[in-house]
Amino acid sequence: MAKNIHYQIEYVVRSSPGILFNFLTTPSGLAQWFADSVDIEEDVYSFEWEGSEDTALIVDSSEDEYVRYRWDYSPEDEYFEFRIQKAEITGDTILVISDFAEESDIEDQKLLWDSQVKLLIQQIGG
Repeated sequence: MAKNIHYQIEYVVRSSPGILFNFLTTPSGLAQWFADSVDIEEDVYSFEWEGSEDTALIVDSSEDEYVRYRWDYSPEDEYFEFRIQKAEITGDTILVISDFAEESDIEDQKLLWDSQVKLLIQQIGG
């Protein structure tokens, strides 16, 4: 089986880090842009899309800075992460998404993230 490749994408989000962090970590925030519905029990998040469900564990997080999730079916060294950074010159809030995919799927995955983040930005009002 081919090893998945790590990739990153950056988006400018007109939001404070605190508001953005809530959209990335709370069930109500995630349900507005990432999945149809989201439940949490301890550190395990259940995401539902059109009747199918996946679960992910929070591997690590730091408030208003980043959150790293790992799908329950993924290898230990693969994750998806939302990192919040501030651009030094402009002061813009930058959302950096890290994920893993097969090389042949990376472009499709980036397009999927593009559409999800577009929805996120609409929900935030940025």
